[in-house]
Amino acid sequence: MMQTSVLVIDDEQPIRDMICFALRQPDFICRHAESAEQAYARICSERPDIILLDWMLPTASGIDFTRMLRTKELYRDIPIIMLTARGEENDKLKGFGAGCDDYITKPFSTRELAARIGAVLKRTRSQKSREILTIDQLTLESDNHRVLVGDTEIHLGPREFELLKFLMAHTERVYSRSQLLDHIWGEASYIEERTIDVHMFRLRKVLKPYKLGRLIQTVRGAGYRLSARKERPV
Repeated sequence: MMQTSVLVIDDEQPIRDMICFALRQPDFICRHAESAEQAYARICSERPDIILLDWMLPTASGIDFTRMLRTKELYRDIPIIMLTARGEENDKLKGFGAGCDDYITKPFSTRELAARIGAVLKRTRSQKSREILTIDQLTLESDNHRVLVGDTEIHLGPREFELLKFLMAHTERVYSRSQLLDHIWGEASYIEERTIDVHMFRLRKVLKPYKLGRLIQTVRGAGYRLSARKERPV
């Protein structure tokens, strides 16, 4: 059974504990954060399937956090349910306007919460179009996390998959190591830039037996690009 990863963002520990206890079921994995900064670091390290977000947070409001997340290419499609005591119509409009997928006012029943999570996930997954990226003989199916060379499935680590997905979505464009780190690991990451070289090496190694390692091109002094054209002089 596939488990749903839930990130609970609330600065009150009793609320976080109550929600995580309510979602302690075989099909849920519950993680939590008490601030916007901690939440974003968690998202960058382990992307959740859905976020339960309080409006009032210590350093940034849930509204501001939602707006920020919707600007991030890697995370903008994560469903967000606002959980808050603010129940005025204008507050709800602000929540939906910022990009929330649902809005639940406190107090709420745990049964209702589980049902609303299921409904949001079902709706967002059905609305999300199946993303298929193709270059040369290489195909990446984003929704089911598959990479194919012709009809043969190849297996990549999670970071190599995200790197390949990003580069296939932006072919011919050169990205620096710093830009790739921001896109794949998130701006909160303190990983060394040379880590990108390690993952690029692994990606090329997997593609090499299929004569597709050439797709990943190093641009000296600039970074990397993915291109089906022959590598240009640099």
